[in-house]
Amino acid sequence: MTGRIVLLCALAALAAGVAPWLGAALDPDAAGFVITQLRLPRAVLGALVGASLGLVGAVFQTLFDNPLATPSTVGTTAGASLGALVVLILWPGPPLLGLPLVAVGAFAGALLVTGGIAALAATRRLGMGELLLLGIAVSLGASAVSLGLQVRADAAATFRAVRWSLGSLSTVGWTVPLGLLAPVLLGIVVLLLHGRALEAVAAGAEQAGAQGVDLRRLRAVTLGTGSLLVGVCVAAVGPLAFVGLLVPHVVRLVVGGGPRRLLPLSALVGAGLLPLADGLARVGFPGQELPVGVVTAAVGAPALVALLVGRAMRRR
Repeated sequence: MTGRIVLLCALAALAAGVAPWLGAALDPDAAGFVITQLRLPRAVLGALVGASLGLVGAVFQTLFDNPLATPSTVGTTAGASLGALVVLILWPGPPLLGLPLVAVGAFAGALLVTGGIAALAATRRLGMGELLLLGIAVSLGASAVSLGLQVRADAAATFRAVRWSLGSLSTVGWTVPLGLLAPVLLGIVVLLLHGRALEAVAAGAEQAGAQGVDLRRLRAVTLGTGSLLVGVCVAAVGPLAFVGLLVPHVVRLVVGGGPRRLLPLSALVGAGLLPLADGLARVGFPGQELPVGVVTAAVGAPALVALLVGRAMRRR
């Protein structure tokens, strides 16, 4: 088992490290700028976002006791997307307090949904299954409103909205990665510190209660922290499909184990997977760059089908 963990860590580190070097040979005069100001910032940004989505996916799957739960389960991604689209289509303008209005709108949408879901989780009126259905309802409602906004927008605004909704790690310089560094690391630390409590929850609510785990507080803190972490990432790069769903499944398939092992390894694998996907997006079609969200969806959908079919066959 230790050998598998070491191998998984090595592959994740290799994937993240290889990403900036993918592509055609560079002009020696421009190589320094391209590597240090374009590709390395993208790789670091991808590692931060991938680690966040992978970790939050593992936390939500444990918390909901549902292997299909994702960071989108509580509606945060849909709320963030709707907030960003409102800005892109209805209220384009100059930055606010130095931040792009798209990022402000995305974070506001995520915060609104997160606050409502976390408040409900802090009570005992709704079970985790009901919260899961509520998140799906919020996502469907936000998607309907988003489509309605696109219908009434002009062609230029619609193009910007569609382009953003595909997700992209495109950035110049270190402003965006460094801006994400503090909130992402803080959110990751908070979630990892709750690994022992989530391990008890995975064994059953009664056992968790016997070990002194406050389920109401645990739900509120992990849902709130995880959702805000996803909101920050969506505000920076747009919504990315399948990362939070697929990464925990890969970790379980390779090394197994409970949340105390699953959580840090999911963050590590996500940090390697997303920069690699972005590197492939840059070189997949020469002369044209695909949004990384297209690559994650194209790889994630068949991979998830394969995982589900494999699990069904092992049960027989």
